[in-house]
Amino acid sequence: MATRALTRLPPVHALSAFEAAARHNSFAVAAEELCITPSALSHRIRLLEDYTGERLFNRDGRTVSLSEFGRRYLDVVRSALRTLTDFPLPRKTPISQPRVKITVPPTFTRCFLIPHLADFTRQHPGIILEAFLSVPLYDLFLSETDLEVRFGTGEYQNQVAEKLFDEPVFAVASPRYLEQIGGLAEPADLKRATLLRSPLEPWQPWFEAAGLDWPEPTTGFRVDDLGLLLEAARHGNGVALTRKHFAQKAIAAGEVVQIFDVCLDSPPHAYYLVYEQQVLERPEVATFISWLMANLKNLK
Repeated sequence: MATRALTRLPPVHALSAFEAAARHNSFAVAAEELCITPSALSHRIRLLEDYTGERLFNRDGRTVSLSEFGRRYLDVVRSALRTLTDFPLPRKTPISQPRVKITVPPTFTRCFLIPHLADFTRQHPGIILEAFLSVPLYDLFLSETDLEVRFGTGEYQNQVAEKLFDEPVFAVASPRYLEQIGGLAEPADLKRATLLRSPLEPWQPWFEAAGLDWPEPTTGFRVDDLGLLLEAARHGNGVALTRKHFAQKAIAAGEVVQIFDVCLDSPPHAYYLVYEQQVLERPEVATFISWLMANLKNLK
């Protein structure tokens, strides 16, 4: 009787490590989610790379991004994990309430979602909303949630992307900082100022609107969150670019002031609601989308 060769299967703990690292674009964040050390997570990724014979991630210092093979393999891994997760277990208590899972950037959550959350709960008490934080521009793949709010260009392949709103971009600083540097009378005076930076709000488009032929600054405090960028300006660390709904409370309180009349009307990045078309088949998801769009339509 012939002996059938055993099929070698990929280690499940390595698959979950790969999915988490791809979702966060970070080994450290994925390791924290899985309650293991970063070195243990790296070991699991290497096990999976040994199994596939292909590199799953491109590594550049502390930055990681999926390789071309990794992108294709991720679809297979997520499908397999979803099949295991969704398999009906006889003794498992079913989830009785419909729920919507949404991935959102921190600043959007603070400024837009949380202030309106009670309204959604009051209108739709039977729907549970679960929010997961993401880092804008870095979370490039739709995770295991139903919807994502992304701050970016709106170009997401094979996904629906609806722009939530447009806002002009302008420069702000604290009165204390302006006093320290002797004031700023015109945009060219910014050469005397510290320019606070973020890849989410680049300076060069604003420079062009102000008539300045300046390159993107490479020095000064840099942060990957628009709320923290405004906080840095509020505490007197320099001049930052911001938007109306982020800054209106700080401006009203006199903590920062808009400097110059220059506004960038069409900034390169905006907030988009991103999802796959099939999620609209679930009534609770369609309900949440309608509610969100209605609440953001007439922001003042």
